[in-house]
Amino acid sequence: MAEVRGGESIRAILLDIEGTTTPIDFVFKTLFPYARLRLGPFLRERGGESEVRADIEALRAQHRADSAANLNPAGWIDTSTALELESATAYGVSLMDRDSKCSPLKLLQGKIWQEGYAKGELRGEVYPDVPPAFVRWSGQGKIIAIFSSGSVLAQKLLFSSTAAGDLTRFLRAYFDTTIGPKNASESYRKIVETLSVAAPGILFISDVAKELDAAREAGMQTALCVRSETSSAAPGAHRIIRSFEEIPE
Repeated sequence: MAEVRGGESIRAILLDIEGTTTPIDFVFKTLFPYARLRLGPFLRERGGESEVRADIEALRAQHRADSAANLNPAGWIDTSTALELESATAYGVSLMDRDSKCSPLKLLQGKIWQEGYAKGELRGEVYPDVPPAFVRWSGQGKIIAIFSSGSVLAQKLLFSSTAAGDLTRFLRAYFDTTIGPKNASESYRKIVETLSVAAPGILFISDVAKELDAAREAGMQTALCVRSETSSAAPGAHRIIRSFEEIPE
């Protein structure tokens, strides 16, 4: 089995999405604009559904927290359903504009993207080395899991609709920020418990050093994924890889 650090065999591979399995441009130039444009119409059309209603209430709670933290969000008006949905839309767009990892926003984005995938307006994108790596790692008996700020629904939609086909058949577990922030070591400890694999047997691959720092603090092995040929990422606490082909057997 693969060994990356200290002779410890890799039993599970935990993957970030943006900049690791999937081009950043797909997220920022396709997915985010799609959700931003459709948030208002989506809330007006489906705001009465129980799941969407719960997302709106959670968004309102986050708005209160932002107000208490003196982040000065735009006012939230709930004297009528129309004004409340307008407030939720404006607040949601403002969160998108600052690339917030707010969980209720991510849940709403996932539902909007679900409609886009169903209509054929969206299709998941992954780097060319991802599908063969999934086949290889699965053949080696490794668990493959995802940890992304995007909702679990959004993760499943992306990997089920790639040009290489449905890749969800290779994925054993999905984690989003409902388990905790990606830069908090406690989130990775929870993932260790869920996967039932000792932390040193898990390799976390991400393009964000702070996330890797947190995973390493939790005892995981780590690799910094650098996809851009022009990147000047410097060697540090984490091994640098430019392709999943560099993960040894």
